[in-house]
Amino acid sequence: MTGKYIITIGRQLGSGGREIGQKLAARLGISFYDKELIRLAAKESGLREEFFERVDEKKQFSLFPGLFGIRNSITEDLFSSYYLSNETLFKIQSDVMRRLADEGSCLFVGRCADYVMKERNECLNIFISADIDERIARIAKTHDLTEAKARDLIEKTDKGRSSYYNYFTGKKWGDATSYHLCVNSSLLGMDETVRMIVGVARTRFNIPG
Repeated sequence: MTGKYIITIGRQLGSGGREIGQKLAARLGISFYDKELIRLAAKESGLREEFFERVDEKKQFSLFPGLFGIRNSITEDLFSSYYLSNETLFKIQSDVMRRLADEGSCLFVGRCADYVMKERNECLNIFISADIDERIARIAKTHDLTEAKARDLIEKTDKGRSSYYNYFTGKKWGDATSYHLCVNSSLLGMDETVRMIVGVARTRFNIPG
């Protein structure tokens, strides 16, 4: 295959979705984007990163889109009486994602990427889940938390991701009908999960093995 293709990954906190995405992108030799999208969206729009961070899926996203006034920034002269809504910031970030997809094959983690790329035929949309005990253990270790606090963080983060996804897409986060492939990483482990998805991607996009 000589054309460009896109892989998107939605994931539960603690499922290893980001790590799987990184390894998958490395195995396929394509670009990987996660939190880097905030920096790129800020750079291309001329806005500060904090605006995008306040509407990021990792935050406690509100279904009532607040208005963020711009104050004391390099953009104040241009937007002195202008306000950025959640939808405007989402559109800016989505436009950056589409541009990156135009430039070459890539993998996006989160940020409603499957919805943003819905017009692209050469796309593979994946959702990664994992058993709750394994998720708690992973988050407790990586964030140095007690199991109780890890569980609480998982519940809050997944709630935020769900609200963010459902609000912007009109679909249901984690619903199998929204993705091409739903995988429980606890079943095979991280490396074997990556190996399996690589096989699916090579078949779907006719990538030489």
